[in-house]
Amino acid sequence: MPPAVTFDLVKKDAKTHARRGVVHTPHGDIQTPIFMPVGTQATVKATTPRELKEVGAQIILSNTYHLHLRPGEELIREAGGLHRFMSWDRPILTDSGGFQVFSLASLRKIKEEGVHFRSHLDGSKMFIGPETSMAIQEALGSDIAMAFDVCSPYPCDHRTAEEAMHRTHRWAQRCKAYHTREDQAVFGIVQGAFYEDLRIQSAKTLAEMDFPGYGIGGLSVGEPKPIMYDMIEAIMPHMPEHKPRYLMGVGSPDCLVEGVYRGVDMFDCVLATRVARNGTCFTDSGRLVIRNAQYAHDFGPLEEGCDCYACRNFSRAYIRHLIKAGEITGGRLATIHNLRYLLRLMERIRRAIEEDRFEEFRRDFFSRYDMSRNF
Repeated sequence: MPPAVTFDLVKKDAKTHARRGVVHTPHGDIQTPIFMPVGTQATVKATTPRELKEVGAQIILSNTYHLHLRPGEELIREAGGLHRFMSWDRPILTDSGGFQVFSLASLRKIKEEGVHFRSHLDGSKMFIGPETSMAIQEALGSDIAMAFDVCSPYPCDHRTAEEAMHRTHRWAQRCKAYHTREDQAVFGIVQGAFYEDLRIQSAKTLAEMDFPGYGIGGLSVGEPKPIMYDMIEAIMPHMPEHKPRYLMGVGSPDCLVEGVYRGVDMFDCVLATRVARNGTCFTDSGRLVIRNAQYAHDFGPLEEGCDCYACRNFSRAYIRHLIKAGEITGGRLATIHNLRYLLRLMERIRRAIEEDRFEEFRRDFFSRYDMSRNF
């Protein structure tokens, strides 16, 4: 049987490391570079599947840890899998649960067999290991499953980072050995914290395991952005060229542009939907806080030239009113705008790569983007 997920490298930008590609999955093709909206609990907050398609979402991400806790993977299997359960017929990527367990620092204990932790919902004792994570993700039926890994905090010493990296490699082998679902691919995850030697070692080790794709994990966990960029640059020469590269948990506009510049193909983050619910919107000029009084009489769209439903039909003044009044529609409109903004940004990036002008696009983007209004 052919691989469940394959990648075609269509074009490389002439002057940068930016790449244009296509990820082929059982539920359709994904044009890269791409941003993936996050649907943690089998829904992208404040949106419907129809709205996600309207904003241009090609693939969404759901969370293994949260779906394991509720409603449980067996119920989702009974429903016919995650695609049917949430009525989404395009590709889905599920993360391994490793990052969520990492964030439960006071409630978890990492051992070689896996992670023992307490549920953040009711305090009950739980366990997830490499085999457990694979079993959950197979039951969910996502197109892309992520290997269970150990995410190091920032900062951490070299020894701690090295131990976590080696465990990640052992767990990656166990994930690959356990996984059997033929219509689902497993991506490995590069770790190594903020040490260049460890990052390079991890990239080389995982490349030898021959996964169909690779996540870059353990970044965007509090470190300065220049350090994140340094780590991406360090590992790229050691990442297989004809496999997709996925920078996990990154989704501010500046980071998407800079990630693509360094050769990243896929991104995900909750930022777009999280800040939207508080009335913060993405624009080419930087962060726009629609709650601010200066927008009370502003009858223009959230972003001039944006083709999203919110910008086509409503003014800043109206959306500000909804947010200030606590109306749920305000958060929904801001969410639709933010998702469309990021997905349209990726469309513009793909077009620039195709036309060998990504360097010019990047320079123009940052000439207008106010980093003092960044996220």
